Amino acid sequence: MVALGAAGVAFGAGVQSGVGRALGSGVASLLPGGDNFQIYSISGSFPNVAPGDYRLNVSGLVHRPRTFTLAELQSLPSVSLVRTFACVTGWRVPGVRWEGVRLSDLLDEVGVAPGAVALAFESYDRLDTESLTLDQARLPDVIVAYRMLGGPISVEHGGPVRLYVSPMFGYKSIKWLSAIRVVDVVSPGYWEQNGYPVNGWITGSTTTAAPSAAR
Repeated sequence: MVALGAAGVAFGAGVQSGVGRALGSGVASLLPGGDNFQIYSISGSFPNVAPGDYRLNVSGLVHRPRTFTLAELQSLPSVSLVRTFACVTGWRVPGVRWEGVRLSDLLDEVGVAPGAVALAFESYDRLDTESLTLDQARLPDVIVAYRMLGGPISVEHGGPVRLYVSPMFGYKSIKWLSAIRVVDVVSPGYWEQNGYPVNGWITGSTTTAAPSAAR
């Protein structure tokens, strides 16, 4: 089943849709959600982190390891994107507005140390993991997001803070983001360990972003 999911990247929505139906009853739990999103959870439940309790730990090969609160993330220069969210299983949601801080800006806050090659991401669900190369992480439309669809990110959508990797399929945009480690080697994440491509590029994606007013 996961092999078919990987094949779906290359062979299109027909294969992807079949895998999506299988994922709904097997590997992942397909839970009800609005806004035309299909809401997946590896564990079958959602970690509920109150905005005031949220912490994002950034560590590893950095000069200034730091733990950010939600308010501290929101105090950094923000960026707003409107993009189509694409799942590897074939469904899409057009015109989704996201707001957050560029991941590249967050890396500049902590200072990337020599020898760094990639980033490893962890989730508050304690199951999901992800990875990006350092070059991918510095693309202008890769953000640590705290708003979507015109409001704070809901728990179901991965809030209060999630990663959003615009030019890649949705499994790369890890939900309930809890930690970022800057590392010296790419470590495949949960879905890659189960057969999905490490580089989940969407064919024809762009990498442009329109900054909102800095604050």
